[in-house]
Amino acid sequence: MEFHHLLERIVQDGSTHAKWLNTLSFMENAGARKISKCEHPILVTQIQLKHAAEEHRHAYYLKKQIGKIDPELCKTYESRELLAPVATRQYLHSLDIKACRYLQKAFQLTKEDLKYAAYLFVTYAIEVRADELYPVYQEILTKESSKIMVKSIILEEEGHLEEMINQLNEFSEDWQLHADKILEIEKELHQQWINAITEEVSQLNYA
Repeated sequence: MEFHHLLERIVQDGSTHAKWLNTLSFMENAGARKISKCEHPILVTQIQLKHAAEEHRHAYYLKKQIGKIDPELCKTYESRELLAPVATRQYLHSLDIKACRYLQKAFQLTKEDLKYAAYLFVTYAIEVRADELYPVYQEILTKESSKIMVKSIILEEEGHLEEMINQLNEFSEDWQLHADKILEIEKELHQQWINAITEEVSQLNYA
């Protein structure tokens, strides 16, 4: 089932849609926490603070949207309130680990520098993904005349991607070569995540 079709099915069912919003909220929150974790104890840039704050706000915004479906749904990030919880929790974590492994080999970095490189490349990969995912989701929400909207997130994610590219340009002249490798890693993990969600959604619909 391709992504567009999967999302069309998700938004048809209230509780599944709430879980999808909660899953996105969980991932935005996990991303924000990873950005904060990568901060240098002293040399924190304004842009890093901005990203962490905006990702946290996205997590909150998506969580708040659930109330438009049913305020009683998905109050936490417990497994039963997420779609494909195991794959969801593994996705960012695996991306982080695999990216760090690759970057360490490519650049031979100190611990602090590796943290910063991971922040740059992993965030870049996630922003590229967000730039694909959210517009498709918004298109379906618009088509369904849904009360739920993600337009504000789309605008901010586009800005993030631009900012990440500027920072990567400062980090390394041939950053694109390395970023492409990280994108390959992300693509595989993303596919595993989507496959797990697809499997769960098809079971729900036929239950």
